[in-house]
Amino acid sequence: MAETADAAERNFNVVVVAQRGRLTYEALLFAASLREMSPDFKGQLLIAEPQPGALWPKDPRISDQGAREMLVTLDAEIVPFHSRHFGADYPHGNKIELLRALPEGEPFVFFDTDTLITGDLCAVPFDFDRPSASLRREGTWPKPETYGPGYAGLWKSLYTKFGLDFDSSLDLTQPESYWKRYLYFNAGFFYYRCPRAFGALFEDYATAIRDDPPMALCAQELHPWLDQIALPLVIHALGGGRDTLPPGLLDGRVSCHYRLLPLLYARESDHVIEVLERVATPNKLKKLLKAHEPIKRMVYQGRGAKVRALFDQAHLPTREQMIRNRIKANGFWMR
Repeated sequence: MAETADAAERNFNVVVVAQRGRLTYEALLFAASLREMSPDFKGQLLIAEPQPGALWPKDPRISDQGAREMLVTLDAEIVPFHSRHFGADYPHGNKIELLRALPEGEPFVFFDTDTLITGDLCAVPFDFDRPSASLRREGTWPKPETYGPGYAGLWKSLYTKFGLDFDSSLDLTQPESYWKRYLYFNAGFFYYRCPRAFGALFEDYATAIRDDPPMALCAQELHPWLDQIALPLVIHALGGGRDTLPPGLLDGRVSCHYRLLPLLYARESDHVIEVLERVATPNKLKKLLKAHEPIKRMVYQGRGAKVRALFDQAHLPTREQMIRNRIKANGFWMR
């Protein structure tokens, strides 16, 4: 029987980065949550692993052999890639450079490793011809100076640099002086029909901004925001935008980009916590995850419940920094 168009759309790959340390154990949680919550996922789960080289003073590969074997048990394929532009000085660049190592012409969804799959990923109606990325973000960049260009001037300088149409990227329902008028994403997830095409543009834009930024950006910090500065330009150039997915799925019912475990326990739903603790229960996985101190203390020793008790989840502080400060003040912060 011929595969239906809807079924074909579900055949995409999922990729996260793993390397030694925290990302190893986050990758285990991600893989376990994908298998638990989206059992009908038919694509490949790819674990991109940076390789030793001149840009990594220490070997970045997964050092926990048991964790490596467990990833394979969870039906993940470890894909090595080499860093040519970023490396240890800018680890966020991994999500840019790994794309050239993925299968050409095969649709992909990239997730930051500190993500849980909390629902059926196959139910998300991705349009891989119209890329997009996470809208769960704050106005972290740019920061207009009092006597310098405003949001419009700063962003337009980048669109002009790369020959892109600036006006068509704007959300005209938002005021000119408000950051949401301008295309801006969190790079916690993004997707497209071909990782190599997306990655080539992402690499070109990010390195050009880093090495030769427009004059308008002379007072702007590029680190650590470089990936999120280049990402909207890539998405706009490839015909995507801010509203190509129905709201409430990714960064909603189907996935949770929790960032750090104290933040997860402080602000995420009861369902997210239930998924985390359920997928972390099997003994073979538990033995590996307990090697990571934040998971050991937050999940297995109950510190996460103490963090959650500090907050009314229906009335959370409006800014993430306020949440962090309260957790730190009570001695529960871990990363």
